[in-house]
Amino acid sequence: MITQMFPRDFQKYLDLPVLGSLMDAYAVWLFEQQYTRSVSQRHLNMAARVCKFLKSRGIHCVEDVSESDLQDCYQSFRRKFPRAGRVHVLMRFLVEQAMVQLSPAPEPSHKEILLNKFLDHLREERGCVSSTVRQQGSVISKFLDLLKYEETHNRLASLSITDIEDFIQHMTKRMGRVSLRQVISILRNFLCFLVVEEVIPPGLENQVDAPCIYRQEKLPRSLPWSTVRAFLQSIDRNTAIGKRDYAIFSLIATYGLRACDVANLKLEDIKWRAKCIRIHQTKTGSPLELPLIDEVGSVLYNYLKGVPRYGDYRHVFLRLEAPGGILKSQAIIGAFGRWAQKSGLDIPCKGTHCLRHSFALHMCRRDISLKTIGDILGHRIPESTSGYIRLKTEDLREVALNVPLPVEVQKEVY
Repeated sequence: MITQMFPRDFQKYLDLPVLGSLMDAYAVWLFEQQYTRSVSQRHLNMAARVCKFLKSRGIHCVEDVSESDLQDCYQSFRRKFPRAGRVHVLMRFLVEQAMVQLSPAPEPSHKEILLNKFLDHLREERGCVSSTVRQQGSVISKFLDLLKYEETHNRLASLSITDIEDFIQHMTKRMGRVSLRQVISILRNFLCFLVVEEVIPPGLENQVDAPCIYRQEKLPRSLPWSTVRAFLQSIDRNTAIGKRDYAIFSLIATYGLRACDVANLKLEDIKWRAKCIRIHQTKTGSPLELPLIDEVGSVLYNYLKGVPRYGDYRHVFLRLEAPGGILKSQAIIGAFGRWAQKSGLDIPCKGTHCLRHSFALHMCRRDISLKTIGDILGHRIPESTSGYIRLKTEDLREVALNVPLPVEVQKEVY
């Protein structure tokens, strides 16, 4: 592989001290990680500089290289080279090849011990799914940082309502009412946990007020179905990324899936012979089995056949830009924004959830029962689906009553 990267002077890379024998394997690994040829060449050039640095420290074979040596190399290079982070890419390769051993993880801090205990409580006692656990852990980590819990381990013993109000005001600067209410709910969960652990006395968790959020106070954000179809047709399917993204958004528009559910879809979840597709819902944690429509099956087949796969990943959708790996839900949301901008259509929504709402409204306008729509969307209660009825404005106008006029106005009219 390195002979293709450097047809003329590949030998100087193979003759490098310390890491010369691994340069060809490193070039192959970079190719498998979806790095382009030009970027791979730059990574190999950085590896050559790393070899000179290691030699200057008296290291002559790869077995003597440690994680601290590479970290010192990075600290030295970051003052000279703008792309010194490529040293970490090299270190990741050496770790995967079992050439370098990572240092053992340090002892967990007091904050980490408490936070991990709370997260275990959410998983085992509350039965929360992994995404909820991560979200609540992120909020409580910020709360503990604001309290400077790591510096004063007994800080929670003197916790007061003023401390909680300071944290809420801190979070209010960058959140709306809906997000803030969610943060306060997470904070209450943590306070209840502290009461159970006898860290704080009971009562404080009941003193935290959340902003009023009225049920279904906002309409679901949807697009006209013609706009959804035009958006799908605007995706360029002549490229690998276009074929992948077209398959992703076709799934979302056809079944009303969440971005996280599409990201978690695996090859074995597509039952080609049985003509069904199995969805593992991240939000609810329950499986959902849907019929595999011929049009969607053709789109998935064209993507899987037309886009080369790499690695041992079982996920259907992978990253097609370096570094390679599993495609995350945030990447799907970002791709939706880019294609929406390129399409030139009037799509004010920033996330893929508008396709889910558009699908529900499209089904509702076709007089499909709410029970069926809720089953397809994976809703647990009918109330979650009933909100889409409010979007059928044309149908609602047919049953609307005339507004009664005041008596004085009626006399003037008649």
